Formats: sequence, structure tokens, C-alpha cells
Amino acid sequence: MSGPGRELMAFDRITVDPQVMNGQPCIRGMRLTVKRVVSVLAHNLDREALRADYPELEDEDLRQALAYAAAMLEDRWVPAPTIEPS
Repeated sequence: MSGPGRELMAFDRITVDPQVMNGQPCIRGMRLTVKRVVSVLAHNLDREALRADYPELEDEDLRQALAYAAAMLEDRWVPAPTIEPS
């Protein structure tokens, strides 16, 4: 991430290989995408249960997956649907 007060973060556990998962960002070259990890974290806040399902994941993998996802969203404006008052 970059910008005022932010350090450039190296994602040494996030890999992109066109031969693995169609080039989607993955964790350490495994067939486990950053998207999948972030989705699982969003739906399962219990890290022990997460580790039972994905024993190959380490705490640093989880941290970098979340940081990578946040970095990809940085400074992007996404319009929200307008809700008309009823």
C-alpha cells in the first residue's frame, strides 16, 4: 500500500501464476486463491475452525490475504445503489 503515512507492503506469500487458478492471486503458489481465503474469513470468524478446514494456512497467509484485498480496493470509488425513501 502507498500514500501518506503508509509503507509499501511486500506480499511475499501472494503469488500469481497463469498456470495456477487461471492467474488469480493465490497463497504461496497453492491452488487456494486470495478471494477464497478472504471469503472464508468473512463467513467464518473462528480461526480455529478455519484452520481445521485449511490446515496449510498460516497466520501470515491470512494477514497478507486481507492486506492484499484491501490494497486492491484502495482509493477506488464504487457507486452504491440509490435507495429511494418509501
